Amino acid sequence: MAQRFIVYLRVSTQRQGASGLGLEAQRSAVAAYLSEGSRTALEELVEVETGKGSNALDKRPQLRLALERCRKTGATLLIAKLDRLARNVHFVSGLIETGVDFVAADMPHANKVMIQMHAVMSEWERDQISERTKVALAAAKARGVVLGVTGPANLRRQNEERKLEAQAFRERLQPVLAGFVAKGLTRRAMVARLNDLGIKTPMGGAWSYAQVQRFAAAAI
Repeated sequence: MAQRFIVYLRVSTQRQGASGLGLEAQRSAVAAYLSEGSRTALEELVEVETGKGSNALDKRPQLRLALERCRKTGATLLIAKLDRLARNVHFVSGLIETGVDFVAADMPHANKVMIQMHAVMSEWERDQISERTKVALAAAKARGVVLGVTGPANLRRQNEERKLEAQAFRERLQPVLAGFVAKGLTRRAMVARLNDLGIKTPMGGAWSYAQVQRFAAAAI
């Protein structure tokens, strides 16, 4: 018997919704997941809104409808990426407590504990990015940088700030990789572990062997 799914896709701005940016990538990820084994989509629901705030479910009528459909049909909620639901621990925990099974195409083997850990990391990452942006803008303004103006001087400062951010990222990641080394994990095992935990690369993507090799060498 085919496993049945209600597909939920989300973009966070009206502009993205109108242009289709993000939706096609999500559909591709969902289609790839459904192509494996006996899996079928009963319905696709699309949401265009902002996911900020712990009461994000109140702003998502399509998600509420998708959960209702899942309860009525016994289907599983299918999303393309976990962060399409929310970068908010309270919200993800609340979703788990609804009792509706859900799976993310980018983390199909993740259990509820791993999903909550991913939400914790995503929320931390979001808060760190916001805080670093505020601090960087304040520091730039204090140095006399005219915000919104391009030019060689501003470009040099921006490059310096990027280098500092890269160094800070390495310092945060170092104890994690050092722990992996202490456990005797291979480089490929480290790649899988980082991606399973939802820890992103400096550019926000998934880890590759070459990237882990470079960062792990520096952590030893």
